[in-house]
Amino acid sequence: MLEILRHDAIAEIRLARPPVNALNPELVAGLATAFRTLPAEGARAIVLSGAPKLFSAGLDVPALLTLDRDAMAAFWRSFQALLGAIGRCPVPTVAAITGHSPAGGAVLAIHCDYRVMARGAFRIGLNEVEVGLSVPAAIQFALKRLVGPHRGERLMVAGAMVESEEAHRIGMVDELAEVEDVVTRALDWCRRHVVLPPEALSETRRIARADLHAALDAAEREPADAFMDRWFSTETQATLRALVERLRKKG
Repeated sequence: MLEILRHDAIAEIRLARPPVNALNPELVAGLATAFRTLPAEGARAIVLSGAPKLFSAGLDVPALLTLDRDAMAAFWRSFQALLGAIGRCPVPTVAAITGHSPAGGAVLAIHCDYRVMARGAFRIGLNEVEVGLSVPAAIQFALKRLVGPHRGERLMVAGAMVESEEAHRIGMVDELAEVEDVVTRALDWCRRHVVLPPEALSETRRIARADLHAALDAAEREPADAFMDRWFSTETQATLRALVERLRKKG
């Protein structure tokens, strides 16, 4: 489900779960492990990439709908741990957003230091409301940290997906590139950082990202009950199952 590629001091974690890089329990656990272990193995920066024209379609809803409450709670804790592993990663991280990135895909990206997105009719956003889910507080904080409180609120409440040019304009992504150049540009950004004095870089990042770390800490202390109640509510289950049925009919 993952490919680890080495570019000298830079590690690239490539999502490799066809057809849409949907996030199931195994992929989430593997990602968290990679973000934790690669710096210890010598990586000075990490790029997270996807397939051309598709970064990640977000959570694997069909698979998650088969889980009971205990298993879903375990998955949610694992997903929170993944966000913590990205957000607290001791080396710079870049999301190489190689295409569409709804919901969970966008969540991974906004916890990285930097985002390079494919130019064109590719869309990104936290569209959880569309499928009957609320956006948890820590994830809301991560988006508002990039685009500002009011704009972040409006995007999340509407479940809006924006095209790459708009995402760049509002600060949700930092740079645009042609699809085939996204990973290259992400690697270039990393190379500009791995030559800097590592201790100064690390301490400056730690201070700059302290607000994000605090939000992640608070989220991990919270019990999963509120999210579980929403996930298993009548409204959310009906909306998610209707979504799965629409996708099944589309092929």
